[in-house]
Amino acid sequence: MCLGVPGQIVEITDTTRQLAIVEISGVRRPVNIACIVDEDHPPEACVGDWVLVHVGFALNRLDEQEAQKTLALFDQLAAYEIR
Repeated sequence: MCLGVPGQIVEITDTTRQLAIVEISGVRRPVNIACIVDEDHPPEACVGDWVLVHVGFALNRLDEQEAQKTLALFDQLAAYEIR
């Protein structure tokens, strides 16, 4: 099973290699943003975007409210103890 996690782009670290820092629930990680940039939305315009992150890649941009709802569901799941 694959899992994409919502996160917010907080910094662009390398425009040539299309790398950014994404914050996911307070944790910052490097992420490749090549899948979400184009002529109309260059890397510099991505700061503040909410994205779906999977294995180090931002796969697409998300609406902030949808991202927050998904993160809230993850928090609820984390509250359950797996037996």
